[in-house]
Amino acid sequence: MEWYTTLGIAIFMLMVLFAMGVPIFVAFLTINVVGILWLMGPAGFGLFANSIYSTLTSQTLTTIALFVLMGELLFRSGSIDVIFDSLDTLMGQVKGRLYYFVVALSTLFGALSGSALAVTAMLSRSALPTMQERGYDDRLSIGLILGGASLAPIIPPSLLVVIIGSMIDVSIARLLIAGIIPGILFAGLFLIYVMVRMKLNPSLAPVKDEGGGGTIRERAKALLNMAPFSIIIFSVLGLILLGVATPSESAATGVLGAILVSFYYRRFTMEMVREAVLSSLAISCMIITILACSKLFSQLLSFSGVTTGLVEAATNLNFEPTWMLLLLMLIPLFACMFIDQIAFMMVVIPIYAPLVKVYGFDPIWFWTLFLIIISVGSLTPPFGYNLFAVKGGAPSVPMQTIYAAGWPIVFCFLFGMLVLFWFPWLVTYLPSFI
Repeated sequence: MEWYTTLGIAIFMLMVLFAMGVPIFVAFLTINVVGILWLMGPAGFGLFANSIYSTLTSQTLTTIALFVLMGELLFRSGSIDVIFDSLDTLMGQVKGRLYYFVVALSTLFGALSGSALAVTAMLSRSALPTMQERGYDDRLSIGLILGGASLAPIIPPSLLVVIIGSMIDVSIARLLIAGIIPGILFAGLFLIYVMVRMKLNPSLAPVKDEGGGGTIRERAKALLNMAPFSIIIFSVLGLILLGVATPSESAATGVLGAILVSFYYRRFTMEMVREAVLSSLAISCMIITILACSKLFSQLLSFSGVTTGLVEAATNLNFEPTWMLLLLMLIPLFACMFIDQIAFMMVVIPIYAPLVKVYGFDPIWFWTLFLIIISVGSLTPPFGYNLFAVKGGAPSVPMQTIYAAGWPIVFCFLFGMLVLFWFPWLVTYLPSFI
């Protein structure tokens, strides 16, 4: 059987299983078992066992569990509430201040949680009702929530970065650091978008927005309250940039920092720790199991000749690297409107990895763009699932309004990607120091 027929059958079976609602790891496990029996017979189950064991015992996977635990400790301790109140005080009585506030908040929460879906749902339930009460525009408010939350896979610490680094030969530390400047770039684009919209239509900013501001003493107190979070930022990013710690070690110090922050705010309890540990175990086990099954899937692709055939076909196409890059970006843009980000990554990363080498793309630059485009897909109307997270958090908002809110943010992301394409050093500059 030709390699492209094998690849087509495998991807078709995966899509059918996903559409049936089968859990991701079960879908991959099913394909793996069928593939082993078809290609190698019962003797191939030795490869199955060795592959699963080597994946599950990889030291890099501890980074996933530790990052998840750090986020759980911060959210369950209520430490995030302190950020909310402090930013509200520091923002002051700036015209349209809650627009800027929600960009900063969603970006920060996205970085701490790593989940765009979770941040979108949370802010739709908490920040959006407050903005509606104070007369802020629904479309602009929702768009900024979607944009800021969608930076979660890009800004470190990002679980998706660790997953990519665990599947292919790319430095996790460098890939984590690579997201800093792009994350700042996109947040800046959202702020420019707000300013332009309010300049063109001043009625978007309420005449009177109660709250925020405060005396110098209150603002100083707000800064002091936020200061402990610098411990976490330094623990996760500072130690990596200084070359002192690996990603796993920095994740461990990040967990320690989260515990110290909860002590500082007097919100540390053993019950909170128990709930955080149990929740992080469930999430981490799910992700690691998916990784183990998908790693075997990539090995089967190689064994069946799919990887070799794909590389030869890509070489014979004689595509310009720019056109190939465009094709490789368009696929996740459309696919992630319908498929979970992790599920999609498990399918395409083994296929993309050899193509990245063939076309000579810088792996740090390419996989950063890949993370950005899957984020864009998840908020693109009409099927991006982050849009439905907004609807779940704010049921009274019509879907037409949510769709209209998503398009300008999609264009902001696409423009930002063009900037990163024209100036790749914006991605590769900081990683060059590691």
